[in-house]
Amino acid sequence: MHRLRPTAACAVPPHVLERIVRNGSDQQRSWALSTLIQDGSHRTLRDHNARLRAARRGVEPRWPVAQAGPRRSVSDAAGAETLPGRLVRVEDGSAVADTAVNEAYEGLGATFAFFSAVLGRDSIDDEGMALLATVHYGDHYDNAFWNGRQMVFGDGDGELFRSFTGSLDVIGHELTHGVTEDEAALMYLNQSGALNESISDVFGSLVKQYARGEKAEEADWLIGAGLLTDAVRGVALRSLKAPGTAYDDPVLGDDIQPAHMDDYVRTTMDNGGVHINSGIPNHAFYLAATALGGFAWEKAGRIWYESLRAGQVRPNATFRTFAAATSRQAGVLFGAPERAAVDEAWRAVGVTG
Repeated sequence: MHRLRPTAACAVPPHVLERIVRNGSDQQRSWALSTLIQDGSHRTLRDHNARLRAARRGVEPRWPVAQAGPRRSVSDAAGAETLPGRLVRVEDGSAVADTAVNEAYEGLGATFAFFSAVLGRDSIDDEGMALLATVHYGDHYDNAFWNGRQMVFGDGDGELFRSFTGSLDVIGHELTHGVTEDEAALMYLNQSGALNESISDVFGSLVKQYARGEKAEEADWLIGAGLLTDAVRGVALRSLKAPGTAYDDPVLGDDIQPAHMDDYVRTTMDNGGVHINSGIPNHAFYLAATALGGFAWEKAGRIWYESLRAGQVRPNATFRTFAAATSRQAGVLFGAPERAAVDEAWRAVGVTG
């Protein structure tokens, strides 16, 4: 029995990979186990980078950004586990023959465009941070992650998971971890960790909705749609609309995300179930966004973003703390009807009331 270190904030949750280790073919089990071990080392690096950024905040001078807009660069690890790899595309460079490189480049740009145009944020750190990515990481690596400095994409195993660069909501999800680190530094444990994951799901979904021009009622509200191969019984990694319904597969198992506090999962695994219990605040956002209507980023997204930046949301924030922050921001930003819609969403998932 392998005893693995805590995993990084990666797209595919550890409990899914652990099920593959138990239920998959010999090759699938080997690839999933290798991914789990890699994810443990990525978490250590990500925490280190986050601490460095926190220590430097307010100390280092703010130099003018050399250019407006995103500053993207994509490198190719060519199957190795060394970062960043060989630089293959930079900002304003032409598309290349490698689909993964182009998808990563476009995904970085779409995420930058959302945060800039909708929320007035200048990249991940709101100071013009360059957006870096590495593709073709590892051998059949079944994940994607933000390590505190850059995005890293695996190609998937080709049997259960496709290439991770093809999922825009996954890219938005992972880059949002950097925004959360910068604004609230939510601890990656228990309810604050589940909030961390939920906020990434929320804005990952909004990045995709914004790129598609979809209103709340038109969106699929899925994270990782198209990531699973046809061999898997499922549609995505998670659903904000209906947590617990994204997949039900002999190898991946069933989706165990709860949608209500009555079903909150108490566990010591996955840093206290951060990828599992995130279904509860995820569903609260979905309910608020659809109640408010229109484009979800205009009201619900703005409320969640300003709440993330609010002083009352501390690193150890609970669901109830964050609910109170969103209620207050809804009233401040918009008014009583919007605040009532947000309050009802949190009541509906059992966090308040």
